[in-house]
Amino acid sequence: MSRIWKIFFASLPKAPYVMEEFIEGDICSYDAITDADCAPLFESMTVWPPSIMDIVLEQRDLAYYVAAQMPDSLRNLGRATVKAFGAKSRFVHMEFFRLTKARKGLGEIGDFVGLEVNMRPAGGYTPDMMNYAHSTDVYQIWADMVSANQRLLPERGEDYFCVYASRRDCFSYRHSHQEILDRYGERIVMCERMPEMNVAQMGNQMYTAHAATLEETEEFIRFVTERV
Repeated sequence: MSRIWKIFFASLPKAPYVMEEFIEGDICSYDAITDADCAPLFESMTVWPPSIMDIVLEQRDLAYYVAAQMPDSLRNLGRATVKAFGAKSRFVHMEFFRLTKARKGLGEIGDFVGLEVNMRPAGGYTPDMMNYAHSTDVYQIWADMVSANQRLLPERGEDYFCVYASRRDCFSYRHSHQEILDRYGERIVMCERMPEMNVAQMGNQMYTAHAATLEETEEFIRFVTERV
């Protein structure tokens, strides 16, 4: 045990502690609308930045995306978690680590490990991004679940990645606002100034776009957020 840990444990107050193991991985969410039997009427996967706290404290640029497809391993974990919590007739947002480093007792690289369960939709514009990613309307699906306990919309159409990237007014960026609009054109589905209450975590200016592949998604993020 290192010296710093010996000092830490020697100075603990006499109170109960719950300590969580530090996990290295991407944060992926299983987002779903469930019926009265906990069966999913809609499912989606979003890949998030590793730490919103770091984005706020270190003034980083926020970027994340709704994936075109969901791995079966996450789908199975999400559905099992929904049933375990009895999450019926609601929108759920469940977060998992996708391990980037193998962890004894937890899993290998690429495995999913549970992080948190939220009985609500994902925050920000994420529900709108799900609509753009999956050519659907999650608000209508939710309303039909409430009124009829079923999905009345047809199965979703073509699937895309939908990517969000934002910038802060206090920094200078390599590419201008107009260059972003010229380069991505009709692929941009939202382009807005963020409300002041959301600036700390979501930036001042946001751009959200369709992308056909993960490579296009990552290139969009680089183009929007590259600083001078």
